[in-house]
Amino acid sequence: MVVWRRTGFFAALLLLATLGACGSSRDVVAGGARARMIETDTIRMRILEQGSGPLVLLLHGFPGLSHVWHHQLAALAAAGYHAVAPDMRGYGGTEAPAAVEAYDMFEVSADVIALMDALGEESAVLVGHDWGAFVAWSAALIYPERFRRLVAISVPFSGRGDQPPLEAMRAAAGDNFNYVVYYQEPGVAEAEFDPDPRALFERVFVSPGQELEPPTIQSPAAGAGGLLGRLGRARELPAWFSEADMRLFVETFARTGFRGGLNYYRALDRTFHRSAHLAGATVDLPVLFLGGERDLLLGGASQEDLRAVMAPVVRDLEVVLYPDAGHWVALERAADVNAAILGFLRSGAR
Repeated sequence: MVVWRRTGFFAALLLLATLGACGSSRDVVAGGARARMIETDTIRMRILEQGSGPLVLLLHGFPGLSHVWHHQLAALAAAGYHAVAPDMRGYGGTEAPAAVEAYDMFEVSADVIALMDALGEESAVLVGHDWGAFVAWSAALIYPERFRRLVAISVPFSGRGDQPPLEAMRAAAGDNFNYVVYYQEPGVAEAEFDPDPRALFERVFVSPGQELEPPTIQSPAAGAGGLLGRLGRARELPAWFSEADMRLFVETFARTGFRGGLNYYRALDRTFHRSAHLAGATVDLPVLFLGGERDLLLGGASQEDLRAVMAPVVRDLEVVLYPDAGHWVALERAADVNAAILGFLRSGAR
């Protein structure tokens, strides 16, 4: 979950290693993808992969897993690509370092490069959603020579901000609740989410306009409580998120907890302070931005708004918004997103 407006790229939340895999670790999962463990120079990762051909990496966000890309893995494989979706650092079957410092964008971007090296690939197309989009933008800035194209979903890029993001968010929130600020104290959000992962998923995996139970916390004050009580619980799962999907997420996060994903938020200011040399940097590869018109994290921004925000720092940009779609467009509008990604890839050299 990411809010991006007005505070710049690194404040975007208000705004060959050894190929090591045991044969026993391979499993066929949804849509025909295969799961395996892979050793890289930076971290041991669990990946889903499908197909052969030019490499496309799919990076999930919070609270996600590689599984959220199962529709795209199948479509890309059928079109002649090697589609790979890792559980990101801190999630699922991938290692989860304890230190917050291990989750800044330089560390996580290095995982992307190490994964490519472990797969024997010099270049790739990046596709990222939510925090995965944040990672994709970061990797494209830090390692521009390694990527051919970029698809960002839900989180735009507007350049590096001029103040630390948490400073900006705290100032904007004042005494009111801000979920990113709430996530900062280690252990607090974990104590709310870890005992019952389903309670969070029933509130974030929802469609726009879906019938929800009323929130139990009505006050905007930060002291009124945590996050769950501020979000309406879905009375039933949306059509695009099955009970089998829910079981997978609940079982995985019951085992791992949420700390790895929350540490991305906690490393925001560290990323900002490490990125001074990227002030004024631009993304010069072709970019496709996808989003849902009713994604609350885009704040009602139109295609024209998003182009205006990104155009000064993204040189080759296409923007597509889907009516009546929310934050999880790769699941909600899988066929449309697949067609858009494949059309974008086919419009240029692989």
